Amino acid sequence: MTGILTGMRVVESSAFVAVPLAGMSLAQMGADVIRVDRPSGGLDAGRWPLAPSGQSLFWAGLNKGKKSVPIDTGTPEGRELMTQLVTAPGKDAGIFITNLPAKGWLDHPRLSALRADMITATLKGDRHGAPAVDYTVNPALGVTHITGPANHMDPVAHAIPAWDLQAGQMMVSSVLAAERHRLRTGEGQAVEMSLKDVAASMLGHLGLIGEAALTATPRGKSGNALFGAYGQDFVCACGGRVMVIGLTRRQWSLLVQATGSDGEIAALEQRLGLSLSDEGVRWTHRFDITRIFDRFFATRKISEFADQFDRMGLTWSRVRTLQDALANDADLSAENPVFCALQQPGLGTFPVPGLPTDFGALERQAPKPAPVLGAHTEEVLADHLGLASGQIARLFDKGTAACPEYTARNAA
Repeated sequence: MTGILTGMRVVESSAFVAVPLAGMSLAQMGADVIRVDRPSGGLDAGRWPLAPSGQSLFWAGLNKGKKSVPIDTGTPEGRELMTQLVTAPGKDAGIFITNLPAKGWLDHPRLSALRADMITATLKGDRHGAPAVDYTVNPALGVTHITGPANHMDPVAHAIPAWDLQAGQMMVSSVLAAERHRLRTGEGQAVEMSLKDVAASMLGHLGLIGEAALTATPRGKSGNALFGAYGQDFVCACGGRVMVIGLTRRQWSLLVQATGSDGEIAALEQRLGLSLSDEGVRWTHRFDITRIFDRFFATRKISEFADQFDRMGLTWSRVRTLQDALANDADLSAENPVFCALQQPGLGTFPVPGLPTDFGALERQAPKPAPVLGAHTEEVLADHLGLASGQIARLFDKGTAACPEYTARNAA
């Protein structure tokens, strides 16, 4: 099987979420992604969550399908070796992605002096080069003051690193755009972005910056309510919880119909002198609406209305823990072609996602496990740099590069 990016070669030096995600996404599309870490392992080698074995599920999740080449870049020889790897020949090579400062020896001007068509994609914390992560960007931009339960005064962080995820996918699209430009013109270039700029631009695209600039009252927290329309969670008679959405007119109409609330909603509209077909009106009067719907859900078990909601095409879901979802949602199982049960060394067997995108002209590729540190060092140094076995052995002996198989052979 071949991926849509088969033939492209990318070298990655990274940590945390965004750039590892970018490299993994390119690898899952078929690119040959070579991850370079220290011989002792990368910064994420032990990052939580951990498997019962103590090994990092985080690292394994974000490095699927890559090749691993540990190099000691603290030595002149190690820096030279990595530079050669990044600038190695090949029309589909010469692409380097990173969020780790190169201190000049691995920056774009030096690399482009060695390879004129070099593409270097770098993610910074902010545009000035200061470090940043979602947990600092969100409070800096005010997001933590609109997140969390209604009337909760303290700022609330988010469990999902949304800006890291967005930045990772923007790096993928930017690299592909730069590579397309190179194919057309032969020119390489430096591609730069910052995590904070990604976050700020998304807030602008969603209208939040315009809202803050043009209105005097800051947006408050709204808990689980869907801002600007209607969406709310409810506790049912069985103790379970559901989330229902009435964003569009159709969604709203089906929700009213399914809950048998037509009469009460009509009476509310008459009392207000307003039509709840307007999503903004639904938002403004969400508490009145919630009191009406609450009577329906509080007196029924989820099993009593779930099939009806599905048949009618309502936009709704059960509220679950991740363990509950894994046990009960087929979309997290091998029944969904995105997932397969993958045995990963040192971790165990569990559902692992491949690429969510389905390219119709190509067969879908199953996900590959993350590599053992150094599993591909000999292969990469021989194939991409043309080093002889003796040269590679010398690098291993000096600790400039590392390979577990070579270490095991020598120990034996």
